[in-house]
Amino acid sequence: MDTANQLASVGTFQVLKLPLGFIRVLEWLFAIFAFATCGGYSGQLRVSVDCIEKASSNLSIGIDFGYPFRLHQVSFEAPMCEAMRRDRVFLSGDYSSSAEFFVTIAVFAFLYSLAASGIYIFFLNKYRENSRGPLIDFVVTVVFSFLWLVSSSAWAKALSDVKVATDPDEVQLLIPACKIQTNKCDSVHGPRWSGLNTSVAFGFLNFVLWAGNIWFVFKETSWHKGTSRFAGAAAEKQAGTFNQQAYNQGSFDQSGSYNTQGSLDQPSEYSQVGGPTSYSNQM
Repeated sequence: MDTANQLASVGTFQVLKLPLGFIRVLEWLFAIFAFATCGGYSGQLRVSVDCIEKASSNLSIGIDFGYPFRLHQVSFEAPMCEAMRRDRVFLSGDYSSSAEFFVTIAVFAFLYSLAASGIYIFFLNKYRENSRGPLIDFVVTVVFSFLWLVSSSAWAKALSDVKVATDPDEVQLLIPACKIQTNKCDSVHGPRWSGLNTSVAFGFLNFVLWAGNIWFVFKETSWHKGTSRFAGAAAEKQAGTFNQQAYNQGSFDQSGSYNTQGSLDQPSEYSQVGGPTSYSNQM
């Protein structure tokens, strides 16, 4: 408890309430879901081969496969329907590159999000004082956004191909005994795809999170602060120019009023002086 209290006193956990820190935590969490649902997948399908010779039949042939989906290395034994002989059959396709690329991006995104969250919490002041840190953070965020989009798209395409390659109806075409019309082949059940479908969804969700966080990271960089400072200086200069023009306009109006008043007062004085003079002359 003492260690936890010391960490809590040193760390600035208020940053987690800001979009910068809160989105980083979400990125860390959803990266775990992405590589766990893909990297931890294992599926199974079953087909049946019913031969004319019932003794050679196998009504439940289990075929197991999983990450990294090198299906060409997955094999199973199927009856040949000839004197109890069996044949080893391999699935077709290698989709490991897309799956491993997706999981690799997810793992590195998890590690970076964890490290960035720790820096935000315990070294936020140093992070903001040094302009290099936010710039690196901004560049890495942009790169991961692009990588999440590419890896998620590639994995979505590979997953659709895996579904086709492991379709029980397609697997039956690989069994030699199923090509003989006298033998009857059927599918018992296919794989469950909910976990892999979820991994694709988490991949694109991670792309949305990282792309949305670009703006909040950019606000911490010197590029944004310099632009804001320049815009503030320009606004102050414009406001000062406007005030100066208003002041000059006010001075002009005041001067004009004074001259007008003076012109009105002068004839009245002349009329007062001239009045008695004309009266004396009459007398």
